Amino acid sequence: MQFNYEVNQENIGVYTLEGNLIGENDGMVLTNSFNDNMEDGTLNFVMDLTNLQHINSSGLGVFITLLTKTRKKGGELFLVNPSEYIRNLMLITKLNSIFSIFDTVEDAQKALKAK
Repeated sequence: MQFNYEVNQENIGVYTLEGNLIGENDGMVLTNSFNDNMEDGTLNFVMDLTNLQHINSSGLGVFITLLTKTRKKGGELFLVNPSEYIRNLMLITKLNSIFSIFDTVEDAQKALKAK
């Protein structure tokens, strides 16, 4: 898995994920980056899943860990544009009830600004 990260003017961190989030190594790299950005003061994040092709239980665990970290600090993590496969997986695992899912990064950022 590869990812890009940027922070916008409202201090919202945007991760763009590509490939597969299926292994412990991928999750660790993403979690470490996330922790570093939280230490730098970013508490609200958008995770763009448009180019994420596959995720397994380890990857879902990473999302839950990141969501927990942000909420403990008073922040939020929103997911954007998961594939039909990932949406179905989130529905089956009932994770769609704890994650806010948006169609576009812009919609997710607007919702974060409104909080």
